[in-house]
Amino acid sequence: MNARPESAPEAALASFAATLGFEAIPAPVLRRAEALMIDWFASALAGKGARPVESIARFAEGMGPADGPCEILIHRRGSSPLVAALVNAAASHHAEQDDVHNGSVFHPGSVVFPPALAAAQALGRSGAELLCAAVVGYEVGIRVGEFLGRSHYKVFHTTGTAGTLAAAAAVGRLLRLAPAQMLDAFGSAGTQSAGLWEFLRDAADSKQLHTAHAAAAGLTAAWLAADGFTGARRILTGAQGLAAGMSSDADAARLTEGLGTRWALAETSFKFHAACRHTHPAADALLAVMREHALDAAAIEQVTALVHQGAIDVLGPVVDPQTVHQAKFSLGTVLALAALPGQAGLGEFDAHHRDAAVRALGGRVRMRFDAEVDAAYPARWIGKVEVSTRDGRVFAGRVDEPKGDPGNTLSRAELEDKALRLAAYHGGASAAEMRRVIARIDGLAAAATVPVFLDPA
Repeated sequence: MNARPESAPEAALASFAATLGFEAIPAPVLRRAEALMIDWFASALAGKGARPVESIARFAEGMGPADGPCEILIHRRGSSPLVAALVNAAASHHAEQDDVHNGSVFHPGSVVFPPALAAAQALGRSGAELLCAAVVGYEVGIRVGEFLGRSHYKVFHTTGTAGTLAAAAAVGRLLRLAPAQMLDAFGSAGTQSAGLWEFLRDAADSKQLHTAHAAAAGLTAAWLAADGFTGARRILTGAQGLAAGMSSDADAARLTEGLGTRWALAETSFKFHAACRHTHPAADALLAVMREHALDAAAIEQVTALVHQGAIDVLGPVVDPQTVHQAKFSLGTVLALAALPGQAGLGEFDAHHRDAAVRALGGRVRMRFDAEVDAAYPARWIGKVEVSTRDGRVFAGRVDEPKGDPGNTLSRAELEDKALRLAAYHGGASAAEMRRVIARIDGLAAAATVPVFLDPA
């Protein structure tokens, strides 16, 4: 705590964010960034029509200009960077299909791409600059999430807290901030970090507000820094910084570990099931048991999921889900949907989350703390289940990498199929339109300016 401000890890992280060049990013990382942008774009379109998203959109659009250079994807209209970032961030976190980084327990896409796209369109930046900014946002946000640790996530929604710095880094790169300005942006972003898990107990709408606020706060912090507005230089590690107030196991080394050599963006996972990521390992393990032993859902008497403490903390409060969104945080509902319709997808949640058969099987799902699973988390999200059948048999299932993790990733065909399904979910875009979006994202690196992706309404 006695180090000079310029020697703090925040300064090193800010310097990396301000100076990373497009040419320094390995080609596989850029290809992954493009794939993650496709996944994010489709997730944002899937938020169209969702009540909490439309509420945030009405507020933001009512406060902002009626036109502008930045796309509001769900409404196909333009506005200011702030309004577009806020609405697109809210939309992309509703369907529970946006990406996730395991080690930081953080959803980077929903807080990086909305402000980055808005800033790039407002500033007339190239596609290469947008991709570079996205990489910067992922690298900073993921490291801040890892730094804050497991104790932070127990109470705070890391996507809302670390997300402010991820957004500031991405927008700051597009504003071409100098390292000292980027450090100021981090300070202003961090002092606005917020997001608490209490909303899960009430089926409240706060989760979309978390991403909306993080994206808008980070964008604001970067633009203020460009105008000379100063921020705390040790917002993360200082005596009254984020770690002091929000963590008991913060590790400052994680902020700068492997900068420029370890690409955390490439470790980011796609989400296969349309539910909280904590449910995915057990769902995959249950499906593996059912395939291996040719089990029908009707044969299942009980499922015990062996889980890490974080899953208990997040999923445990949801004992009787009342809404589709709350059902996505109910392990029983997710496993029942995976077992009965055969998929815990968007349509299955909408149509069946309150079905008697789903509720009955979901009521026979239990969680039990498992030391091995907990020790591996969050670097690895192991899925383990014990399945008891009505005729007295007991089967064990295990998945070491859930579907969508880098070692078990979506194929290009699966990614595009997911994107088309998300875009069509509430009429966000036609298949032809989404294919054009995919082609434009694939060609971003050569684009002189970031295009408008969707035709106006």
